[in-house]
Amino acid sequence: MSVTEALGKRRTYYALNKELPVPTDEVKKLLQDVTELVPDAFNMHSQRIYVALGDKQDELWDKIYDAFGGKVARDKIDGFKAAAGTVLYFYDEDVVKGMQDQFPSYAANFPVWANQANGMLQINIWTALRELGIGANIQHYNPVIDDTVKALFNVPDSWKLIAQMPFGGIVADPDPKPKEDITKRVQFFE
Repeated sequence: MSVTEALGKRRTYYALNKELPVPTDEVKKLLQDVTELVPDAFNMHSQRIYVALGDKQDELWDKIYDAFGGKVARDKIDGFKAAAGTVLYFYDEDVVKGMQDQFPSYAANFPVWANQANGMLQINIWTALRELGIGANIQHYNPVIDDTVKALFNVPDSWKLIAQMPFGGIVADPDPKPKEDITKRVQFFE
């Protein structure tokens, strides 16, 4: 499968279940491999992921619901809880600070580059999961859930939570993606 074919299959899947089409160990290996392969400016290795599986997956989403004090619908949270797991994306601010100290001329850029690297990690993991027949979606409940996640997983204080990606077996496909006039966003000059 080509990169563009894989990206085309990567969609936002909300209807997920705990039935993965591959063994969990294969998913774990994929997450490790992709994290190692995704680039990061100055090779700073700022990206971090924690992966909630099994009971921790359920506990995570129950605690996220509690963190919102009922302000997010229970059925919405239960949809994410129904997934097989959740990838929690972070970047390590201590690593970023170290790079800022080492390269002061670029200091303002390192937080931006860390976020860019995290975005690359997210899309690559999302696409790689889809290649395994696994659906996923991306959520941004941070910063409301930051303290909850840090307490649940004993996350170092220097790690900044960026996103949450529930993943699992696909229960239902999303609606077809409407075709856009891409020339409004991509232009060529020769």
